[in-house]
Amino acid sequence: MPLMRGKKSLSATQNRKREHLELCVESEAIAIPYTTGLDNYTFLHNALPEVDIEDIDLRTTFLARSLEAPVLISSMTGGFDLARKVNRNLASAAQQLGLAMGVGSQRVALEEPQVAESFQVRDVAPDILLLGNLGAVQLNYGYGIEQCRQAVRMIGADGLILHLNVLQEAVQPEGNRNFKGLTEKIAEVCAQLEVPVVVKEVGSGISADVALRLKRAGVRAIDVAGLGGTSWYAVEAKRAAKKGQPIDVAFATWGIPTEETLVMVHAAVPDVELVASGGVRSGLDAAKAIALGATIAGIGQPLLVPALESAEKVVEFLAGIIHEIKVAMLCVGAPNLEALRKAPLIRRFPNGWQLPR
Repeated sequence: MPLMRGKKSLSATQNRKREHLELCVESEAIAIPYTTGLDNYTFLHNALPEVDIEDIDLRTTFLARSLEAPVLISSMTGGFDLARKVNRNLASAAQQLGLAMGVGSQRVALEEPQVAESFQVRDVAPDILLLGNLGAVQLNYGYGIEQCRQAVRMIGADGLILHLNVLQEAVQPEGNRNFKGLTEKIAEVCAQLEVPVVVKEVGSGISADVALRLKRAGVRAIDVAGLGGTSWYAVEAKRAAKKGQPIDVAFATWGIPTEETLVMVHAAVPDVELVASGGVRSGLDAAKAIALGATIAGIGQPLLVPALESAEKVVEFLAGIIHEIKVAMLCVGAPNLEALRKAPLIRRFPNGWQLPR
């Protein structure tokens, strides 16, 4: 789906961002032969829930901010004209529904300030929990606390995401591949930055060891972003193919599936707020993730097509997700999210289903 043709010339970084957005809109281009693992679970159905769906309360808090529903619009884009439209439509929807939102990596705007407005959404979303975003690896390439502060100030953010994208950087022709010493540098940012720091993966998951190191570093929340959703490895492979370069498929299924990374990280750091993302495609997925330990669920790629059209289309899509969460809660008899977190799940194994104890 060509999103821009005949427009003004873009810098190399802006063009890369445009290519990323194009490929993510073409969902079949980034499909991988793997699932999130969430389909291995089903809720124990409650045929007599004693709950009115109209009374179900989805309100929650994340990073000490109130949300009307446990949903984060995941970080996706920025840095060129069409990305501005996408971000503003997403932010407007978040404002209307009382949700949280993260923007795409702001590195391009720090290096090319003229594109900063593609990330700026406060005029349409003055009240939302808004998260800035930089690649953690940039802390090894000249970035420090001042650049983190600039990213926060640029958009009036309430927090900063530092994303970890080891596999993507490893295969991206322009990639930065020195991840040495980053734990200490993340800790320095957490200690000095005036807003909370969230660390997220971009599709390969977080292990228990990494989660423990991040907690010790002072990270306030972790977005596990597991295998099963958008594959940035596949995105980079498709970019290479369009340039006539060979496609490397060796790492197509690399990573920890979303369900496994979520369960693993929740067990390792039960007191750290968690975002479940990586292939969350429905309200039922979100409900399962919350029952498995997530504070909120992150949704990204499915929102791109509606966001390219209008804020109203984004609201329509997300309202459907929110309704599905409520349906799941009704069917387990959970009047609120605290009750949903205690709802029994049945796990499927090769020899059948395992009932909850």
